[in-house]
Amino acid sequence: MTAGAPAAQWPDRLELGEGIRVVDGRVVLVDILTGRLLSGPDDRTAPLTELARLPEPLGAVAPVHGRPGHWIAAAGTGICLIGPDGRPEWLARPEDGAAAAMRMNDATADPQGRFWAGSMAYDGAEGAGSLYRVGPGGTVERVLGDLTVPNGPAFTADGRAMYLADSAKGVVRRYPVDPDSGLPGAPDTFAVLEEGSPDGMAVDAEGGLWAAVWGTGTVRRYRADGTPDRRIALPAVQPAGLCLDGDTLYVTSARHGLTAPGPLDGAVFRVRVDVPGPPTAAYRQGSAA
Repeated sequence: MTAGAPAAQWPDRLELGEGIRVVDGRVVLVDILTGRLLSGPDDRTAPLTELARLPEPLGAVAPVHGRPGHWIAAAGTGICLIGPDGRPEWLARPEDGAAAAMRMNDATADPQGRFWAGSMAYDGAEGAGSLYRVGPGGTVERVLGDLTVPNGPAFTADGRAMYLADSAKGVVRRYPVDPDSGLPGAPDTFAVLEEGSPDGMAVDAEGGLWAAVWGTGTVRRYRADGTPDRRIALPAVQPAGLCLDGDTLYVTSARHGLTAPGPLDGAVFRVRVDVPGPPTAAYRQGSAA
């Protein structure tokens, strides 16, 4: 398996670029701590376009099926819907009043149309985070607890397996998921990293898992059985989020926490790969999951 050389896209340098995906041919991503939802123009030399700005952290979004310009988002202390006017409509704020100051982190929709979002403590308190699931009716349910810094999740094409990283512990777990009920079962340990932290993830057409590895300047691919397959070096120390659009791998990075960031820290990168990925899944509001 081969890959091309990473190339930086757009001139922006993000504080904490995450949640990247391609929706209707358009690259969409967030800058978490600035609360911005951004889109990448076709002109890769032009700046990113701001679609919405929230007054609180914005962890990730998924498109809402059949409603162009509408998003479901993990933001602040909960889950909201964002329309073309950029204003949030809150479904729930389950982390309000928690013992530690909390925020939502990474999130995605699964192939059945449900939305999954993780939470974490600002101070990284061990076990303070949770994973929430949103069904078609908009009810927000807590499905996993005792997480520290949950990232992903990422799903297989049939939705029967979910990969979830606990970045603070350097581990990626694989959970069986009942595709009808959306209930995760007992996990297996899929990968344990001896350096860096697993962050954003994506599953390709062969069932391989791509993971951005924070702190190492690398993106890594694992075969479906957990065997390390390859790594791609990036000119940025903190890769954070990634997605596949056909045979193109997009990777976000972050400047946050670096005392002397380099010229490409915080950039968005594009890499050509051999194995394509599936289209971005959408949240199916008001329909059967």
